[in-house]
Amino acid sequence: MSLLSRDRFVAVLGASGVGLGQRRGSETLWLGSVGFIDEGFHAWAVALETLDRLLGEHASAGAQLSVVVSGHFSRFCLVPWSEQISSPGELLGFAQLCFEDLYGAPTQPWSMVLSAEPAGYDRIAAALPQDLLDRLRTLVSGRGLKLRSVQPYLMAAFNHFDKSFDGGDFLFVVAEPVRSVLLLAREGRWASVRSVGCGDSDAALTALIGRERQLQASSSERPLNLYLHAPARLDSQPDVPGVQLRTLEEDRAPVRDGLYVMSRAVA
Repeated sequence: MSLLSRDRFVAVLGASGVGLGQRRGSETLWLGSVGFIDEGFHAWAVALETLDRLLGEHASAGAQLSVVVSGHFSRFCLVPWSEQISSPGELLGFAQLCFEDLYGAPTQPWSMVLSAEPAGYDRIAAALPQDLLDRLRTLVSGRGLKLRSVQPYLMAAFNHFDKSFDGGDFLFVVAEPVRSVLLLAREGRWASVRSVGCGDSDAALTALIGRERQLQASSSERPLNLYLHAPARLDSQPDVPGVQLRTLEEDRAPVRDGLYVMSRAVA
């Protein structure tokens, strides 16, 4: 195996910018980020064009690429357990019906993955636009790279932090600048997942988490641990009452860029 083939890159498709880093052992050499005008959900097409330019400047054929995708371009849904489902195909079809109940009939195809859970447990489904994935694979293949993984940022952040959570019920909030995702677990089971258009200011997060606390208090008397991760809050950490912060940045981080912080969640 050549040294070149072991090159690893991490790309972040943010709501209004794309960043690229090169992994060197456990460290990430940040190669830079490029912003673009946020034109809503379909800005992912601009994000991929931006990523293609960055890869052309920095990555050589044979390198591996991991990609994390902002919650801005992702969708999530709780898929209830059903004894009537007996095959993976039936489970996927059921999950698609759950998405339609939540979001309405899709106007474009989505690629969906479900969390692995024991029988009797609800699952978390995460979906990305199929067109986004197809175009990403095409541009990566066109540059002779190998696509190692693609995942919504919620998944990368949860996998990074989950062992730091205390036992018991919890609410984990991933707050990007334009959208927050709230992941709730009760009694060792997934209870809900919601994506909400919301800023990451203290006022916005305090209101968002306060409403969720009231909602959960009305449905359960069990105590709830609250965890918040806001990767773009670089100059001042969020100050939200009753919340435990989970951060990726170091005290002397070499780069002041929220996309760089997000890249560090990738294993």
